[in-house]
Amino acid sequence: MSDLDQVRMWAQELIELHLDPRVWTFGFDHAKMRAGLCDFGKKRISLSRYLAARYDDDEVKQVLLHEVAHALAGARAGHGAKWRAIARDLGYDGSRTHDGSAASDLAPIVGVCPAGHEFYRFRVATRPLSCGRCGRGFNRDNLITWHRRDVA
Repeated sequence: MSDLDQVRMWAQELIELHLDPRVWTFGFDHAKMRAGLCDFGKKRISLSRYLAARYDDDEVKQVLLHEVAHALAGARAGHGAKWRAIARDLGYDGSRTHDGSAASDLAPIVGVCPAGHEFYRFRVATRPLSCGRCGRGFNRDNLITWHRRDVA
């Protein structure tokens, strides 16, 4: 688990090294389904405080490098060749650091279809949902039943 103050220092160092610190800022956000974000409109790189607290230091550094590479490559680069070249030059190893596991750890709402597939949500579904793994389109035979659980 990473210390959030240390993460903030790493992020600031990367911004000072590779971006203009008078323009770009860093902060933590409350995302639970993604690790980092490069917001081109606000010129802000952010990390999920939940995931940063769960990741080890190397994983957090990789997320920071990933987002700085986005800032350097530009809004239209996506994960294309230009972004990959910049990310590699920064030291990003190309591994996926986030696989959605935070949702299964943190989500207070759990759904199960008749076949046993599990789904995690942070808000109660507003309409009936059926399992997309069991069949395409809505099907009452694949209806997901939801329940609330305690999350520490």
